[in-house]
Amino acid sequence: MTSTFLWALAGTQFIFLMTTLGASLVFFLRSSAPRFRTVLPGFAGGVMAAASVWSLLLPAIEQINAEGRLPAWLPAAAGLLLGALFLTAADALQGGARGRDRMLFTAITLHNIPEGMAVGLAFALAADGEGLAAALALALGIGIQNFPEGAAVSLPLRSRGMGRGKAFLWGMGSGAVEPVFGMLAVFAASLIHPAMPWLLSFSAGAMLYVTAHELCPEAADRAGSLAFIGGFALMMALDIALT
Repeated sequence: MTSTFLWALAGTQFIFLMTTLGASLVFFLRSSAPRFRTVLPGFAGGVMAAASVWSLLLPAIEQINAEGRLPAWLPAAAGLLLGALFLTAADALQGGARGRDRMLFTAITLHNIPEGMAVGLAFALAADGEGLAAALALALGIGIQNFPEGAAVSLPLRSRGMGRGKAFLWGMGSGAVEPVFGMLAVFAASLIHPAMPWLLSFSAGAMLYVTAHELCPEAADRAGSLAFIGGFALMMALDIALT
């Protein structure tokens, strides 16, 4: 159990570190130019849309298909709608520019919770070194994917006028849930694993709501649209190549 705990701790800390490194791009990219006000939200929207499909919905559908307990579409569709409704309610309650910033942060954070759990579960289910290589590969893949996701939080916030340091902290904070929930999954693997399709789909719904409602309207020009496609293609390529 001790070795499992240590491996899971290392794996979840690694994916959090990659989120932090992605968020740190805010210190190196100039976002004051007007063009960045459409390019950065467009890139973030593309990353989030692709992550919703390949990192969240498809794994949820694959798990349900493998277990055969429910129709594959049910948790995916229900979780997706619940996630979108949750962000809709949050949007109505918060409103304003600060509310939009919180929504973006909340969507990415919700997405990181099941990813952290997935890494923790992978190590928890690896018995006596069996499956350890697969758990390490999963942590590596999610970590690499987290790099653009950290940037997808901090860069749009900077483009809206938030200070570099604060935008970085918001981006880093979106990944702080991964070690916490990853370790929770180690100790409650048998309880959390059946709920994973619902959690994954809920997170996808939240991310897609923010993409459609907040990021795409801000990216409504040619450069923003191309940045959206670029972010989508990057995240899609990472998800396919690393699974």
